[in-house]
Amino acid sequence: MLDLLYIEEIEQANALLQPLRVELLKQMVEPRTCTELAEVVQQTPQRVYYHVKILEKAGLVEKASERKVRGIQEGLYQAKARSYWLSPQLVGRLGGQRQVTEQMSLGFLLSLAEELQADIGALAPQTEAEIPSLGLSAQVELKDDADRAEFMADVQEMFQELAQKYGRRDEEAGDSHLFRLMLACYPKPGRSA
Repeated sequence: MLDLLYIEEIEQANALLQPLRVELLKQMVEPRTCTELAEVVQQTPQRVYYHVKILEKAGLVEKASERKVRGIQEGLYQAKARSYWLSPQLVGRLGGQRQVTEQMSLGFLLSLAEELQADIGALAPQTEAEIPSLGLSAQVELKDDADRAEFMADVQEMFQELAQKYGRRDEEAGDSHLFRLMLACYPKPGRSA
C-alpha cells in the first residue's frame, strides 16, 4: 500500500469525492469483501460493489485477492494508499494569476504550498521505499513589524549560508542528490496575527 496517492485527474477526484466512497476507502486499509464492507457501512452488498468498482476503475482501490464463498468467487479489495491528496491543478487558479507582491505575503505562501504539494505528489508514487527527506517545524513569537523584519533578515542570512555551504557543487555532482528547501512562516490559526 502506498503512503500517498496524488490525484491529478478529474475522473479520480470525481470518484473519490463522495461520502460513501470515502468511508469505504477508510474501511479498506486491510483487504475486505463487499459483503464485509456492506455490514460496516450499513448498505446493501450490491450498492457497495457498485461504489467499489467505481473506485477500482479510478485506480483508488485494487483487488487484493479472491476467495470462494459458498461456491461464489468473492473479491477482496484494498485501498491503494493511506492518504489521497488532490492537486490544486484540478481546479486551477480562478480569476487569473495570484498576485504575489512580496515574500511576506499570503499569496507567496500559497504558491510555495502548491509547489511543495506538487513535488511531494510527484515523489510519492515512485516507490514504496522511504524517500530521504526532512521536515522541521517550530513556533516563534513575533511581536510587531520590526520583530518580523528582523526575523526575516535572520532567516534570509541563514538560508544564504546554507545555500553557499550546500548549494550546487557541480564538480562533486557524482553521487549527490539535489534537495529543495522551503520555509513558511505564518500566523498560527486561532491566534491574533
